Amino acid sequence: MIKVLVINSGSSSIKYQLFNMDGGTVLASGAVERIGEAQSLHRHRVHSDSGITESRHEQAVADHREGLSCIGTLLRESGAVTELSELFAIGHRVVHGGESFREPTLINAAVLQQVRDMIPLAPLHNPANVMGIEVALQQAPDIPQVAVFDTAFHQSLPPHAWRYALPDRLYTEQRIRRYGFHGTSHAYVAKQAAILLGKPLASLNLVTLHLGNGASAAAIAQGRSVDTSMGMTPLEGLIMGTRCGDLDPAIHFYLGRTTGMDNDAIESMLNKESGLKGICGANDMREVHRLADAGDAQARLALDMYCYRIKKYIGAYYAVLGRLDAVVFTGGIGENDIWMRAQCCSGLETLGITLDAQKNASTGNEAFDIHDAASPVSLLVIPTNEELEIALQTVGCIRNTEH
Repeated sequence: MIKVLVINSGSSSIKYQLFNMDGGTVLASGAVERIGEAQSLHRHRVHSDSGITESRHEQAVADHREGLSCIGTLLRESGAVTELSELFAIGHRVVHGGESFREPTLINAAVLQQVRDMIPLAPLHNPANVMGIEVALQQAPDIPQVAVFDTAFHQSLPPHAWRYALPDRLYTEQRIRRYGFHGTSHAYVAKQAAILLGKPLASLNLVTLHLGNGASAAAIAQGRSVDTSMGMTPLEGLIMGTRCGDLDPAIHFYLGRTTGMDNDAIESMLNKESGLKGICGANDMREVHRLADAGDAQARLALDMYCYRIKKYIGAYYAVLGRLDAVVFTGGIGENDIWMRAQCCSGLETLGITLDAQKNASTGNEAFDIHDAASPVSLLVIPTNEELEIALQTVGCIRNTEH
């Protein structure tokens, strides 16, 4: 049995999944949350043919080293592994790989230093990713470990898509450019779309929409990302739970002059107090719907703005691709919000995008189509699985290294 542990290390949490790669099944999963606080929470789930058994452990977890040690202990006690040494590999989610990493990479000292060098580009994420890697290398030094980068899938963007119209020195000296994020999710659902459509991925043009609390769109031409809505940071693009998305950059200066807000306050507002939350006070899409159904005008406006922005990106990326085979909805909102999917497709019939309302009302954990039988463009709902994609890329990286 080929066992791969996938680790997603945040600033105060470690999420993990253990896979049996012989069948792509989950053996165990969980999360250690509130690391460093007086009382941490560790939820551990064991997956079997009979279902999922969850245990909860509340105890102080001082740091990521102790957190990973707790994960190892529960993996052993639950029988998922006998020892960590039986793991085939450990795959790490890393948010920002800059221009250095176009594909998953076997971690060594030089790679780890390069990931550290990316911290100025992702100060909220890469430090925690680095911490998780460092601890895992200490606790499982003999296990191959692979970094899988959120930005890697978008490294195929052409220069005219990733450059900003700024002085050239800002790119050459400061690395200011579009990087894009959610690449692991976009890559996974693109491959699943090819399976669902029964066509080679290299033959398909897709618009993929990862819609969750964070949200992004990607234009995929013949299996390769050629444009994406997030930019140098995850702030650009679609309206999100608490992020504003596309914005006139002069607003920053106006706020500084008229309100006295400093750069840190403006950055915090745009990332944490804007988006759906800024418009109507709620960032959970389910709550926004509840408010709108109760007659809240701001919540209705938030929904209209959210769908309008997505529709603009669908149209723009259709123009970029020239031919469109499918639009793919994924992420918590994309997979579950029937009304939102209908609104995003409404009025696009002249582009060959025609929704079937009855199909769209379906739910389930498997991929399904929601387009009318006569629609030239397929509409697909595909549950994302970033952790499985990280595991698959981890195995592929090691196999390629062996050869």
